[in-house]
Amino acid sequence: MMRARVPLLLLGILFLASLSASFATSLREEEESQDNPFYFNSDNSWNTLFKNQYGHIRVLQRFDQQSKRLQNLEDYRLVEFRSKPETLLLPQQADAELLLVVRSGRAILVLVEPDDRREYFFLNRDNPIFSDHQKIPAGTIFYWVNLDPKEDLRIIQLAMPVTNLQIHEFFLSSTEAQQSYLQEFSKHIPEASFNSKFEEINRVLFAEEGQQEGVIVNIDSEQIEELSKHAKSSSRKSLSKQDNTIGNEFGNLTERTDNSLNVLISSMEMKEGALFVPHYYSKAIVILVVNEGEAHVELVGPKGNKETLEFESYRAELSKDDVFVIPAAYPVAIKATSNVNFTGFGINANNNNRNLLAGKTDNVISSIGRALDGKDVLGLTFSGSGEEVMKLINKQSGSYFVDGHHHQQEQQKGSHQQEQQKGRKGAFVY
Repeated sequence: MMRARVPLLLLGILFLASLSASFATSLREEEESQDNPFYFNSDNSWNTLFKNQYGHIRVLQRFDQQSKRLQNLEDYRLVEFRSKPETLLLPQQADAELLLVVRSGRAILVLVEPDDRREYFFLNRDNPIFSDHQKIPAGTIFYWVNLDPKEDLRIIQLAMPVTNLQIHEFFLSSTEAQQSYLQEFSKHIPEASFNSKFEEINRVLFAEEGQQEGVIVNIDSEQIEELSKHAKSSSRKSLSKQDNTIGNEFGNLTERTDNSLNVLISSMEMKEGALFVPHYYSKAIVILVVNEGEAHVELVGPKGNKETLEFESYRAELSKDDVFVIPAAYPVAIKATSNVNFTGFGINANNNNRNLLAGKTDNVISSIGRALDGKDVLGLTFSGSGEEVMKLINKQSGSYFVDGHHHQQEQQKGSHQQEQQKGRKGAFVY
């Protein structure tokens, strides 16, 4: 009898364990569906790699660690660099391809190649004559200078690690913050490499006396002036020949594509109260970074983390340094609650299309109506007839950016009038 009960007891325990695991899994999925996996808050999503009185370097947490829905971004990281006026980021190389965009200030970027060949790039956010972005190949030694005497330099970098999912920056210099990576070799290796005694090598390259405080240091105006003489605009051979710019009195959007990296770079500015009408990208996964200002964003996507035909809205109130990810084919709308500007990186950008769901231009719903028997299709798609749908679409004379206050004010006005009428009617009846 006891022998028969033991297997039954074990089966019962296994059943309860599987039930508990199933419940925990469904609970995790439910918790994730309730959170917003596409929103990265500036207060707790950035990790500081280095910071001193002259500036800082920090990296956004890995996208795929936030949610399984962002696994396609596991090979991409976002890095932010800030520095005070007239400062230098010491020479380094990284195990990642870097695509950097200047969001404020003016910088001289120097790329160092073998045989003392150097390329100087003058990057300026506000002057359209010069480029505000540049690609740095993995393993290339580089440094940059904030040559502005008054304004801080802010650079956003899209990093594509080539070794693993972590980013590693290798600094040649030995400072109070870190050792030079050359110091990690055994003594006999630098002695043979430099044909010198280790004591001399250590004194010249690594001596603690006179070490810099960190990897961001002060630089005098004479050195900046000398570098500026050689500065030139960056090359755009790998970039699209012409920027794609759209805009009106409510906002503007400029996009360009690095074909070799399959990455879209965008810069968007919106005035307070402006609405970027619902739209979606066909292939690109867009990483949106708030540079200044505030905005309300609504993204429509599948409910939970399953294959489903149910949808829900993922909303977020964005402010400075917040990040929001817009997956491909997910409709999104953005409303500026103050004057706001963004930097965007679109992954899988080649042959990507931006499709609008409202407005006069690039409106895919209008395109359905203009196609052969399209109005019949619209009539079958929506509750109204095809003619009614087209009439509704054509009421909006703007494209891309429209007045987000207009109908909201009318709605509030109508509600106020209804309340007044209710009050008068109630008083009369009473």
